[in-house]
Amino acid sequence: MLIHPQFDPVALALGPLKVHWYGLMYLAAFLQFWWLGRQRILTHPQLANSGWTVRQLDDLLFYGVLGVIVGGRLGEILFYQPDYYLQHPLEILAIWRGGMSFHGGFLGVLVAMALYARKIGRTWFEITDFIAPLVPLGLAAGRIGNFINGELWGRVADPALPWAMVFPWVDNLPRHPSQLYQAGLEGLALFVLLWWYSARARPRGAVSGVFLIGYGSLRWLAEYFRSPDDGILGLSFTVSMGQWLSLPMILCGLLLLVLAHRQRI
Repeated sequence: MLIHPQFDPVALALGPLKVHWYGLMYLAAFLQFWWLGRQRILTHPQLANSGWTVRQLDDLLFYGVLGVIVGGRLGEILFYQPDYYLQHPLEILAIWRGGMSFHGGFLGVLVAMALYARKIGRTWFEITDFIAPLVPLGLAAGRIGNFINGELWGRVADPALPWAMVFPWVDNLPRHPSQLYQAGLEGLALFVLLWWYSARARPRGAVSGVFLIGYGSLRWLAEYFRSPDDGILGLSFTVSMGQWLSLPMILCGLLLLVLAHRQRI
């Protein structure tokens, strides 16, 4: 069996200044978002004809960063650990230690995109269709950050599984390295799907719908290999908190895709 390397969460220390791997993964996520967005604007005929500019991408990234950080932290507090943060309110600001909810960050980004859409006079779905293919690789970077931090470990695995891993601070049992599963599913696989699907002109809202279905379904699958979180609905090994939060995404995505192809958006 493999043993988790137990990385030092601090990537670089310069006196009192400490740069954490988790923060670097977020930086990588934002940089790849900008780079991929720039490539899309410069090479995608539909985007070029619709007036997207690199300057707008810069502003979009700024709004997105705020949405991810504020929404992700609030989601972790409200969905997963409200009691803990009520008792330790100063810990709310310690985002470098981890503790960011994807679903909270997702809602934060939706609010941020609505504000940006209003600012530049575009529709909400124009913006969400544009950013959907740019997101998954950033999610992969975040999951790698979870793996480095040694958090969100997997469920107990068959010892014969070649990549079964022991997380020594949890116990001595072989477990699924579920953080890497999620990086591959919600990150790489979803990126390939959305990049391919959005390469051709699609009805407004369709790319957003595929993102919702794809992420929700892949997250639902990955949760069967991840130790469930004790959220506001309690601890369950049957339907986890992450799965409950993903279910509305799948349903909304299906509805959105149908409406998009019927040109109701």
